[in-house]
Amino acid sequence: MRKIYIFDTTLRDGEQSPGVNLNTQEKVEIGLQLEKLGVDRIEAGFPAASPGDLAGVNAVARAVRNASIIGLARSRTQDIDAVREALIGAQDPCLHLFLATSPIHREHKLRMNKQQVLETAEAAIKYAKKFFDKIEFSPEDAGRTELDFLCEVTEMAIRAGATVVNIPDTVGYLTPSEFGNIFKVLRENVKGIETIQLSAHCHDDLGLATANALAAILNGAEQIEGTINGIGERAGNTSLEEVAMALETRQHFFQAKTDLVLNEIYRTSRLVSKLTGMVVPGNKAIVGANAFAHESGIHQDGMLKEKSTYEIMTPATIGLKESKLVMGKHSGRHAFREKLVDMGYTLSEEQVNVAFAKFKDIADKKKHVTDEDVRAMIEEKLIETPETFILDKLQVTYSNQSVPSAIVSLRTIDGNVIELTAQGNGSVDAIYQAIDQATGELFELEDYGIQSVTQGTDALGEVHVVLKQNGVSVQGRGISTDILEASARAYIDAINRMIEKRKAPAKGDRGNMSLI
Repeated sequence: MRKIYIFDTTLRDGEQSPGVNLNTQEKVEIGLQLEKLGVDRIEAGFPAASPGDLAGVNAVARAVRNASIIGLARSRTQDIDAVREALIGAQDPCLHLFLATSPIHREHKLRMNKQQVLETAEAAIKYAKKFFDKIEFSPEDAGRTELDFLCEVTEMAIRAGATVVNIPDTVGYLTPSEFGNIFKVLRENVKGIETIQLSAHCHDDLGLATANALAAILNGAEQIEGTINGIGERAGNTSLEEVAMALETRQHFFQAKTDLVLNEIYRTSRLVSKLTGMVVPGNKAIVGANAFAHESGIHQDGMLKEKSTYEIMTPATIGLKESKLVMGKHSGRHAFREKLVDMGYTLSEEQVNVAFAKFKDIADKKKHVTDEDVRAMIEEKLIETPETFILDKLQVTYSNQSVPSAIVSLRTIDGNVIELTAQGNGSVDAIYQAIDQATGELFELEDYGIQSVTQGTDALGEVHVVLKQNGVSVQGRGISTDILEASARAYIDAINRMIEKRKAPAKGDRGNMSLI
């Protein structure tokens, strides 16, 4: 079977999702997990966007050794130079250049004619060729570009030195038959097409991203670009896990495969969801909570007799292991460590000790600790923000006949304890008012969300908040069996992130940068 290369742009296009802002440590953590997943190429960011973006790309480039690291650039020398700087130390660096080619972009955005587009792109590729052996070129909005002009652009890119030509359906406009036909036409009409790889980059505005990507494969595409969980601008990108499992499940039809380590899919999905704050819908294909759940009596009967009656994939394929080991307050350290190994986690002794203490705390509050409890707890503890403030004590007083109040005690990084009491128009508001007074910080609460991590009245709850201060937004997460405690932890986590963010170069405004 022919190999389909996987180009992951979670750290670039995925981070362009509204409200997502990954710090350098989080980018590296995701990059290392993508390496473990087995992706071939990782687009780590857009270095010209800001000093912070450049530093983030460089950190990923230095940390990941078994995947090509890519930086995005407009067809401008200063953007190319920024990628050069960002990819210092990369094992296998690659530049991704783009320039819009569709009539609507040429007229309204670029104010260029066809010849000017060709000359600008060619000059950029030739300049980049002085520094990069691997160059990918993307004609932005290729899906709405005239086919004859797209052929001309592709042929120019090949002559100039591109090694990959990517065809983006930038606005998710095309149907599978239309998108697949582009690859067919390019294969049949472009001179030198056999010397480069053709790539597909689809958006999901009409819910067709995965279908379009698979149509591209059927018509000769050798690389698929997308993100974990399908996150990205507007309605998102092609979900890489969907493409990988479609090729795996329908091997005889597609006659193509990826080199992904499939049993790392679920863990990767969870990590991306946690760090971006973007919850995976329960009905999401492959990685949704209901993807392998069966409630209908007819379905349950069929599953008990033969699983393949209603499951075309097994949970184990993506890393969901059904375990008979029940974890509770009587479980010992050895059983806990074995559970972590079974779930795919490799922790240092110090990390195990921290996680085990947290596990015991949760186990005292729950009859049974599920795999999802352990997963949520580990993922919260593995990615730590330097803690300027730590929640020491929380007491909330509520009555429908009086104003809610909260007493919050915070421990500072130097060991001091600050305790404040505040009132609010609700319990959470009272908690946040007390924290604001204790920290001396003032924020605008942009978003507040609660999600049940597990089932039952003693379920772990996860709170996700987005705070804004002086035009800068950060997110925070907190988990607990008590939703008020989770709310406090999420708020304090966000404050710690804001304080840490103030110490580093700010992320630039990409509002005026049109990206593929």
